[in-house]
Amino acid sequence: MSELRYRSVFDIIGPIMIGPSSSHTAGAARIGKVVGSIFGEKPDKVDIYLYESFAKTYRGHGTDIALVGGLLGMEPDDNRLQDSLKIAHQQGIEVFFIPKKEKAQHPNSVRFVLTKGDRKMSVTGISIGGGNIQISELNGFKISLTMGTPTIVIVQQDVPGIIANVSQILFETNTNIGTMTVTRESKGEKAITIIEVDSPQVEQTLKRLRKLANIYSVNYFD
Repeated sequence: MSELRYRSVFDIIGPIMIGPSSSHTAGAARIGKVVGSIFGEKPDKVDIYLYESFAKTYRGHGTDIALVGGLLGMEPDDNRLQDSLKIAHQQGIEVFFIPKKEKAQHPNSVRFVLTKGDRKMSVTGISIGGGNIQISELNGFKISLTMGTPTIVIVQQDVPGIIANVSQILFETNTNIGTMTVTRESKGEKAITIIEVDSPQVEQTLKRLRKLANIYSVNYFD
């Protein structure tokens, strides 16, 4: 069973949000936001595969609007969340919801497949309760990110030395690496680095990372 870590009493009471369910709405919005951050640019098309509980109730519980709202960068309590599907359409993003019948790792599971031109990325997220989430798959690679610890998500060009440069900045800002996951589309194309860190010097670290050559985006989640 996955470890569930609460950081404050507010994680137990439940997050401030639009919608009836912390798992189906707040958690879904947070999954969408992390997925959007990892992708690093506005997609042309998004296929959203819903499993078990998500598949059965995604319209009634607002999971659909929460997932898309998060993808567009909205927080769970954003009043625009209810119009997220319309906003996505206005931005030229095609969104398709695909309920699946097969069992999943967790009853509140969703898999995003995002497309931008020739670029494609898949991410699987799980809403584990109280607005808490896990990211369990990235481009077919099994990973385990709870997003309950400080996490830096970097989208970069796949070139030699970039991971060394990132690690050097973390060392110089006294930011300890807990876990690091790196995956790429293909040699020389875009790559994604996800780093769970301890005691981050957030402002200084992010500022320096964003100045590195061949970096497309740097986002931080705590």
